[in-house]
Amino acid sequence: MSTTNAWGIFMTVAAIETIRLAEFPNLIWVIIEDSAGNRGLGETFFGAEAVEAYIHESAAGKLIGEPAGAIDAARIRLRPYVGHQGAGAEMRGNSAIDIALWDLLGKRTGQAVWQLLGGRCRDRIRTYNTCAGSQYVRQASGQTSSNWGIGGSDGPYEDLEAFLNDAGGLAESLLAEGITAMKIWPFDRFAEASGGMSITPQQLEQGCSPFAKIRDAVGDRMQIMLEMHSLWSLPAAVEIARAVEPYGVYWIEDPIPANGVSSLADFRAQTKIKVTASETLATRQQFRSLMEENAVDVVMLDLGWCGGLTEAKAIAGMAEAWHLPVAPHDCTGPVVWAASCHLSLNAPNALIQESVRAYYSGWYRQLVDRLPVVEHGEISLPDGPGLGLNLLPGLTGRPDAHLRRSE
Repeated sequence: MSTTNAWGIFMTVAAIETIRLAEFPNLIWVIIEDSAGNRGLGETFFGAEAVEAYIHESAAGKLIGEPAGAIDAARIRLRPYVGHQGAGAEMRGNSAIDIALWDLLGKRTGQAVWQLLGGRCRDRIRTYNTCAGSQYVRQASGQTSSNWGIGGSDGPYEDLEAFLNDAGGLAESLLAEGITAMKIWPFDRFAEASGGMSITPQQLEQGCSPFAKIRDAVGDRMQIMLEMHSLWSLPAAVEIARAVEPYGVYWIEDPIPANGVSSLADFRAQTKIKVTASETLATRQQFRSLMEENAVDVVMLDLGWCGGLTEAKAIAGMAEAWHLPVAPHDCTGPVVWAASCHLSLNAPNALIQESVRAYYSGWYRQLVDRLPVVEHGEISLPDGPGLGLNLLPGLTGRPDAHLRRSE
């Protein structure tokens, strides 16, 4: 095979497959097959059935027969005419497609995705643990406390229940594994009660309790991130920020909806804590506004929602021009986590990589053959082309599997 063909200039997209499992209703995998039979794997999270419909009813017709290695051209071809903003079904579908195209290119050429992105700036990257349990957002009921899955653990860790009830013990457990940063969201329940408009002194005290327990147990050996899931009004978010400031919080993530960029900049001006945003934004254009308004200290993006690796690489480069670090978000599936780790090893301004030990030690292993390696609080990648992992062979034969193919 010639070098030109290996890079896919003359190979075309022959088929697009999607796979869903009833056990994991928020996850969908996308497989892109080229005219030589090579296959690339992508993934996204939330609204899996809607994403499936979009891919087969709209995206497939714009990709099949087109060059398989022309990833930027595919991005432009999939750009919608009207009707979406942020991480809607179209953007999630496009993100999964983009990740699959990078994986396809890597597997076809025998190169890891980090190499295709421009090589590694580091061999490993520090990770923080998002303190979810194994059942967290496993069911398709949205991002609410009703979907926290407390009490239904089928894995080795139940870190969400732990941060609510024994945050000090949880911090000690993480430090024993070499993990020195953790993310928690103890105020979410109170936002649901008030619509995010207000918080009482009693709720502030209760929400601050995990921070106090962590500091009492391990002192400043643990960095603590506060996740706020864009649930709050500006005045309430400022009140919470001031309440947690004495605990040396490392960052506050998505305190208010990121579509109010000037309000987010206002929030940042009223707290001493670093502000991180936002997994809810998509495309380099939306992130540009975040930076132009000086609204963040750390740029967070989710590869399964922002447009895939192509957009993530562009956003990271743009953040570097603003002298800002990036911290890829990942509390979803194993394929996006692997893609995020490839970006984190490549991007010069990658600060830290999110991971969920309840996931990579548990149900991720039911789905893929290999995973990034977490050791002593750092992540490295196993050798292998593309993203370095594949869906387990028997997955499509499961009775709860739903497959669809366009060609």
